[in-house]
Amino acid sequence: MSEQRAQRVAEELKREISDILRHEMKDPRVSGLISITDVDVTRDLSYAKVYVSIFGSEEEQEAALTALSRASGFIRSEVGRRIRLRHTPEISFHPDRSIAYGAHINQVLRQINQQEREDVGE
Repeated sequence: MSEQRAQRVAEELKREISDILRHEMKDPRVSGLISITDVDVTRDLSYAKVYVSIFGSEEEQEAALTALSRASGFIRSEVGRRIRLRHTPEISFHPDRSIAYGAHINQVLRQINQQEREDVGE
């Protein structure tokens, strides 16, 4: 199977799972700010890793990730109804901490810049 097809399926999965999380999920642990940042699909389209960015405290993030993992069967069945594929891929959710990491790096750079300004001013 071509890599292009896997990428197209990954984009379609990303769009549909985002829509399912917004409109179909009733779990209050998932109702917060959750965004699908990326979807990796194996070349045979049997597995999909869904990377999610969750806004909130560490406990809220863990609770939301647990809720998503428990709801993966429901989400998979909804995806199967919406996308025409011979086999709907197994879905697993993984935290994407790149946004938080980028914010941390930005904060460190600001501190370094602030320190340099203070050193020059002395």
